[in-house]
Amino acid sequence: MPLFHYLRIALAQIIAGSALLGSGLGEVFHWQELPVIPDPVGFAAPFAGVVDGALVVAGGANFPDARPWAGGTRTWHDRAFVLDHPGGEWRVGGTLPAPIAYGVSITLPEGLLCVGGSGPGGHVSDVYLLRMEAGELAHEPLASLPLPLANASGVQVGSWVYVFGGIASPTAKPENRLWGLDLSNRAGGWVELPPLPGRPRMLATAGALRGHLYIFGGVDLLDDPATGGLVREYLHEAWRFSPRSGWERLADMPVALTASPSPAPPAGTNHLLVLGGDDGALAAELLRLKDDHPGFPDDIWAYHVVTNTWTTAGKMPRDPGPDPANDPNSGLWPPVTIPVVAWEGMWVIPGGEGRPGVRTPRVIAAKTDGGRSEVGTLNMTVLVIYLLAMLGIGFYFSRKERSTERFFRGSQSLPWWAVGLSIYATMLSAITFMAIPAKAFTDDWSYFFANVAILAVAPVVIGLYLPFFRRLDVTSAYEYLQRRFNTAVRVFGSVSFILLQIGRMAIVLYLPAIALATVSTLDVYTCILLTATLCIIYTMIGGIEAVVWTDVVQTFVLLGGALISLFIVLMSVNGGLPAIFEMATTDQKFFENTVWFSTDMAIASVAVIFFGSFFQNLISYTASQDVVQRYMTTADIGKARRSIWTNALLALPGTAIFFTLGTALYVFYKSQPERLSTGIANDQILPLFIVNELPAGIAGLVIAAIMAASQSTLSSSLNSVAAVWMTDLQPLIRRGRVVADKRNLSMAKGLILIVGVFVTGVACIMASMEIASLWDAFIVVIGLTGGGLGGLFALGIFTRRAHGYGALTGAFASIIVLGLVRTQADISFFLFGAIGMITCFVVGYVVSLLIPARGLDLTGLTIHTLLPKEDSSSAKSG
Repeated sequence: MPLFHYLRIALAQIIAGSALLGSGLGEVFHWQELPVIPDPVGFAAPFAGVVDGALVVAGGANFPDARPWAGGTRTWHDRAFVLDHPGGEWRVGGTLPAPIAYGVSITLPEGLLCVGGSGPGGHVSDVYLLRMEAGELAHEPLASLPLPLANASGVQVGSWVYVFGGIASPTAKPENRLWGLDLSNRAGGWVELPPLPGRPRMLATAGALRGHLYIFGGVDLLDDPATGGLVREYLHEAWRFSPRSGWERLADMPVALTASPSPAPPAGTNHLLVLGGDDGALAAELLRLKDDHPGFPDDIWAYHVVTNTWTTAGKMPRDPGPDPANDPNSGLWPPVTIPVVAWEGMWVIPGGEGRPGVRTPRVIAAKTDGGRSEVGTLNMTVLVIYLLAMLGIGFYFSRKERSTERFFRGSQSLPWWAVGLSIYATMLSAITFMAIPAKAFTDDWSYFFANVAILAVAPVVIGLYLPFFRRLDVTSAYEYLQRRFNTAVRVFGSVSFILLQIGRMAIVLYLPAIALATVSTLDVYTCILLTATLCIIYTMIGGIEAVVWTDVVQTFVLLGGALISLFIVLMSVNGGLPAIFEMATTDQKFFENTVWFSTDMAIASVAVIFFGSFFQNLISYTASQDVVQRYMTTADIGKARRSIWTNALLALPGTAIFFTLGTALYVFYKSQPERLSTGIANDQILPLFIVNELPAGIAGLVIAAIMAASQSTLSSSLNSVAAVWMTDLQPLIRRGRVVADKRNLSMAKGLILIVGVFVTGVACIMASMEIASLWDAFIVVIGLTGGGLGGLFALGIFTRRAHGYGALTGAFASIIVLGLVRTQADISFFLFGAIGMITCFVVGYVVSLLIPARGLDLTGLTIHTLLPKEDSSSAKSG
């Protein structure tokens, strides 16, 4: 224990002196002002949102003649103001059906939903949708609330709109009821959902994130025996609601707050922000302070939905101006009782109550930009050394690349252990490198069983598939499809693989670069170009040998980077591994919430994860050229078997390392929530830790590990795409013309260059034009062929009756079924590969039975006709 204690102190001193960013993190807010609403006083509690791309502020209440303590009368309004773009001017765009304020505003794609509120005649239950028609606002009545409500909270979560709490009349006590409207079935009206099992409240802040409803703070109204009236009690409570699991009490807010601008804006994928609010500290002093009131608190509080922690994340703008007592609107005040509107990439707060009894027409807006850290000279030096080392390996093997046989298969002379490490590195992309720790950080270890399936797949591949590839002596996996079926099936497999790999390569380049650029000063284009350019060069000049040996180095770099990160997390948490295990167990971060079996196929139970992952891995290890190509690089089938077992046995401890790292990061950031930047996505949690917490030099090594994970996937895909093109497609284009092998080798290298430049360009375009969603859609569409490819190989190997027409029919049926499953069925994505493969196999076999083919020579091409090893040459020649 003393050794651990001294190690921890020493490491803390190293980190404090040399980490990229040694202080606490916070969100960087860029506040700006938008045009002032054309009203001399401004409004509190209007409806506000976006209609047809324009910012709309409608209704609201104020004291236009005098302050309330000076006899002013509250006035409700019905005018609607429209701001078409941030640099424009406000215009009057119509009126509401009646003067109203203190309702719930929810922006929907088709308009602004206005729910409840209060007016001169009391509280109302009206609900309507504001639309834009010919530049003017029109309202469409919808199903009314079951009771009048004002000062309620509301937000959209998925296809549902939730409205919570509030008061039914000016003299009523708050509600704790929750109402929901299913937007896909609006005719069904409002449904009463389970009530909050806590204090009733009004003026709470609502929020929506990751499919959940959040309720923060608010006030309850209690009987005051002294006056016979009601007195406010400010609440700290925070709650989360899920339709599946109901209400859950969360960590209390550090400060009791009410009337904060609502809904709470999300920051990144895991934070909700509570912007200021009324803490009630000066509520009893209102009549004494009057116009000398200093305003409401300006702290921004960030709640992290994964670690269940609160931390400060900046300040709202505050500028009292030259004469705050007599001219409060000459300054800026943190407002309350006002909606927050997401508009034009900003969070807009259009007016509100700047001080008790004082409204403001000023409109403030914020853009967020997570704090980023300098990379530093030492880290860049380490990164450059790594990249040059990879390039050096490529140049070393370039002297040996004299034939396509060596370029694509390494003359079958590579060591089995190196090939095994290469398979492992190929399958572990940079996305996985970041995603597995992120999964353990945000959820638990349930997905661990996805990689357990690799152990089950290994003996199947070794016993049933590997003999075919080795005895047929193929360069491309899809050569088997032609020998077993026909040219059309081979072309289908080859083209599907090439398109999928092109899409995959662009994503593998783009996503890690975005993650690193988000949390550091590394430019996204620099990340993409550094990763891609050198990888293209060493793959192009060094062939499969350079790919395999760089993969070997990259395996050690990426696993070493993960282990170093894990070690530093362990040293940075009080109590080390036992403390991490204790907190993680308490917070159920291992298998405590794991669903082992369920008949609901939408739930990622262990049975679904393992079954689906078995088929997904079976597809990758039997129908994907980038893996199958490795089987042909060893001297004999025995060494190929060892390489497959090397990868399988490495997968489990490697997965355990990454899951442990994610769990350790959870404990680290829960213990120090102030260090968790509020603008990052889930998959950026490891890059965030790397650039902000690791010592200089070590951080550079782990950044190199992320690039290594990208390069190992990229290099394998480039070489395998070239192999498939030159082996499967180029002969068809030449129509039998014989070309010298030296020319084929030059063409293969040129193809690697062309494909590499193309995918690099696509990755850069994705970074500049935000077409990632379109590219994702392309990947999904092309990915529909993956299950079919696995089905084709199974159909060929395990059946005698299947033929080319049946196989193609099965492949296209697989694409159609998978497309329907993805869009129409509620089924876990783990099952997609299994569904595609089984569909292809069953349909292909049935069609082959219904339309039999004659004269098929299946010698050596099925498991039933597999030749002994010594007779395999005849199968090759046929």
